[in-house]
Amino acid sequence: MARFATGVIVLSVGGEDIHGMTANAFTSVSLDPPTVLCCVAHSAVMHKALLAQKRFAVSVLGAGQESLARHFADKSRPLGAEQFRRFDWEPGRLTQAPLLHGALAWLECEMTELHDSGDHSIFLGNVINARRSPAGPGLLFFDGAFQGTGPAEPS
Repeated sequence: MARFATGVIVLSVGGEDIHGMTANAFTSVSLDPPTVLCCVAHSAVMHKALLAQKRFAVSVLGAGQESLARHFADKSRPLGAEQFRRFDWEPGRLTQAPLLHGALAWLECEMTELHDSGDHSIFLGNVINARRSPAGPGLLFFDGAFQGTGPAEPS
């Protein structure tokens, strides 16, 4: 899958199980009702946090947020609220999950379905609140590296 470019998000939950995780296995599922999915390894701290909270948030990262993406992908980072201390964020209005400042868009979601597949679970959530920032280049993950979006070359 290294040759498939994906966007990069930070998935987060609030409350007692506050946690964030960089993810690229994320996509829109439906427009009516607005639904998204994210795939999370059974072994990830986020898996347990999602099961406990049932609500989550998504911060869609921009090209200038690679350090943030690397931080939330680092398995040696502090857990709990401490992992968010280096970054500006606010709690989601409906989920209390961290919404990271500077992101291109933010979604707050309520989990509606859970499907196990191999060593991951597929979490589906209805979008219950959404906002976006002014346009800017997105952060991509391609061929094992972070990259920014740019204009397509004319054919």
